[in-house]
Amino acid sequence: MRRVNAEAHEVAPLPGSLPRRLAVPAGILGAVAASFAYVAAVDPNEPGHYPACPLFRYTGLYCPGCGGLRSAYAVAHGDLGAALGANAVAVLGYLVCAALWTVWVVRAARGRPLRIDPGPALRWAAGALLLVFTVVRNLPFGGWLHP
Repeated sequence: MRRVNAEAHEVAPLPGSLPRRLAVPAGILGAVAASFAYVAAVDPNEPGHYPACPLFRYTGLYCPGCGGLRSAYAVAHGDLGAALGANAVAVLGYLVCAALWTVWVVRAARGRPLRIDPGPALRWAAGALLLVFTVVRNLPFGGWLHP
């Protein structure tokens, strides 16, 4: 077993004042909030507002993102059941992004950089989850996963 020198992995604190360190996370939050506000105002359930999924249009197959806008619309209106019904993986993605953003803000407030380094096992698991979700939602018994 290899020993790791803890001091060699120390990370220098981020330079700048607290407002400066929080500027980028705040900007990202503003962009995400504006996006969700737009989707909340312009209903994706009404035809003609958003382009159709090209994979579904030309093949009739649901991609992992199909139903994502309807899911975001439901989340913005506080309807978790409808959001999960439209695209459960998208809801999981919203939660993961919110958790990562929160960790980012806390680390930035403490003057530490955010390091996201998912190992190969986590990357393979996420890819497998998306693949299984996509395949199952396109099989006859996976109709409950259709948007």
